[in-house]
Amino acid sequence: MARIAVIGAGMGAMATAARLAVAGHQVTVYERGSTYGGALGRYERDGFAFDTGPGLLHLPAVYRDLFVKTGKRPLEERVGMVQLDPAVRHVLDHAAVTLPGTSRGGVAAALDETFGAGAGERWNALLGRARDTWDATRRPLLEEPLRPDWQVLGRDPYPALRGSGLLRRRRPTLAEVARRELGGGLGELLRGRVLAYGLDPDSAPAAAAALPYMEQTFGTWYVRGGMRELATAVYERCRERKVEFVFGAAVRAVLDRDGRAAGVRLADGTEAAADFVVCGIDPRQLPAGSVSWPRGSVPARGDSVPGRLTLLLALRGGRPADAVHRTLVHSPGSAAVQLVTVLRPDDPATRPDADHEAVTVSAVCGPAGGAAVPDPEKLLDLAARAVPDLRERLLWQEVRTPAHVEAATGARGGSVPAPALPGEGGRLLYPSNVTGLPGLYLAGGWAHPGGGLAHAGMTGALVAGLIVEGAEFRGSQ
Repeated sequence: MARIAVIGAGMGAMATAARLAVAGHQVTVYERGSTYGGALGRYERDGFAFDTGPGLLHLPAVYRDLFVKTGKRPLEERVGMVQLDPAVRHVLDHAAVTLPGTSRGGVAAALDETFGAGAGERWNALLGRARDTWDATRRPLLEEPLRPDWQVLGRDPYPALRGSGLLRRRRPTLAEVARRELGGGLGELLRGRVLAYGLDPDSAPAAAAALPYMEQTFGTWYVRGGMRELATAVYERCRERKVEFVFGAAVRAVLDRDGRAAGVRLADGTEAAADFVVCGIDPRQLPAGSVSWPRGSVPARGDSVPGRLTLLLALRGGRPADAVHRTLVHSPGSAAVQLVTVLRPDDPATRPDADHEAVTVSAVCGPAGGAAVPDPEKLLDLAARAVPDLRERLLWQEVRTPAHVEAATGARGGSVPAPALPGEGGRLLYPSNVTGLPGLYLAGGWAHPGGGLAHAGMTGALVAGLIVEGAEFRGSQ
């Protein structure tokens, strides 16, 4: 039995802790804040309740697997999982379209009705090429530790159409694929779906099309009571497996004994010895030289990782029966805000009664979204295109900036990492789960395979496998 110190109580860190505890190790989690969950926070006021981080889940199989591998009770016995249908509504300048869940035929029919005959066929054909990208990179990018020859993931596997007019010496960007293979408003749908992840379509590789393919294929899910309930379920599973949590315990350094991680030093000077250390926070907070990542990768670029501005809106009046849970409002002509995400969950747990509604509005800040911190009034104007009479119904709003994210998670500048992607010479990869310091491992959204609830959860299986099985571990089969 090894002693393992885990830094941070975010989702990736807790997923790692639960798996290591089941393997027989003594696991202690050190969290600088007063609670668990990392970005999966919760804000409550006057009977309203809001998620302050991710509001939806993709690839729920990641957390289903975590619960299967760490206990008898499956995930569905602990939380209520609801698949969104419709999956998303897009509001463009001159059109709006509501897309069903995982029905290819239903999506095609909705697109044909909005954008003209053939639009659905073009969309599904593009997602077919995105499926090839997914199949080519799923294991090395998501299910296996980052391979030593990670440079092979620097090549974009998206099979762009021939005769696109692009020079052979350069692979197309996502924006170029959207324009040439879809065009018009249909192309704007693809751009928006990628922008919502905090990626800039004008520089992101065409392989980013795998993200909307993932959504359409595996669905988009909500947890009853809010996504914070998922964090609580994982925390309770950790406690069932005898993981110890120490809150209010900021880690200031990873102890190095004879060139190997040997524990952590807390802010009060206390040292806690360990055989292995797992860092589940932004690795840029660790001492220089303790983390090895691909040159030019996301964490190495510091201030270029975008954050989010979020508005928590308390509304008078009940939620209409025809309201859509997730709406993407496009504003491509705006330099300040190109896309706003509006979440309207049909969940009594989020509101004081049926005569009120809780709505969350968010936009990317930074390189992918325009201005560093958009004007909240601009977000309200765009959100009003998804929620009629929004301003008239508004009781109060809570504004949460990237500074709030930084205060809650410690991520520099409130940065929110996007999922890892192949292409661009490895620019959108993340640090390996194995670091330059033996015995120190990385978990969570700032490590391979990147940000997002599902991807952070995947790091739990990767890090636990590397510690339990050693360097020969190659992921799930």
